[in-house]
Amino acid sequence: MGAHPYAPAELHLPGYVPLHLSQLDILAVYLGTSVFVLLSVWLVSGCIRRLSKLDRLLMCWWAFTGLTHLLIEGPFVFTPDFFSKNSPNFFDELWKEYSKGDSRYVARDTATVTVEGITAVLEGPASLLAVYAIASGKSYSHILQFTVCLGQLYGCLVYFITAYLDGFNFWVSPFYFWAYFIGANSSWVVIPTLIAARSWKKICAAIHQSEKVKTK
Repeated sequence: MGAHPYAPAELHLPGYVPLHLSQLDILAVYLGTSVFVLLSVWLVSGCIRRLSKLDRLLMCWWAFTGLTHLLIEGPFVFTPDFFSKNSPNFFDELWKEYSKGDSRYVARDTATVTVEGITAVLEGPASLLAVYAIASGKSYSHILQFTVCLGQLYGCLVYFITAYLDGFNFWVSPFYFWAYFIGANSSWVVIPTLIAARSWKKICAAIHQSEKVKTK
């Protein structure tokens, strides 16, 4: 068994291949691509005059999170040997790096793979559909956003609770705990909570207005 940089040290990773890319290389590509996606959606959404700035920001978020679910979490789910590939691609390297903050990924923990699989297959396409729904003013926009947010929050709860129940010992240092385990996941707690609350209010207001019309 080759040596690996993950915790716990006794974690068995047969055939592990060390990272080819540096942390800086991986983060530069990831952050640069993310900024490109956000700016592109922001600029394109500006061509739709009826959209408010908040709607445009929501389109940016849903595009970012949808592509993250599909293009980053998807490859993790369907590439069980990513940590042992002799010719790894960028996504293999990204997950080997992220696993320094949560080794359940490189260990292929069944609960983690299941949550990520549901996220990639269901929430990824649904998030991109939300971009279209907002841009087109579809009536199901808020119901869709509320539903996907609940799914994301549920996934985060499972993610954090199972880590706690399994011993909270999956990161190699406090830096990786705060930067990767907490920092990289906090957006999918805070932002979905805010969006879900907004969509809930919009849905309730629409139902209330409909009921008022019916009683007239």
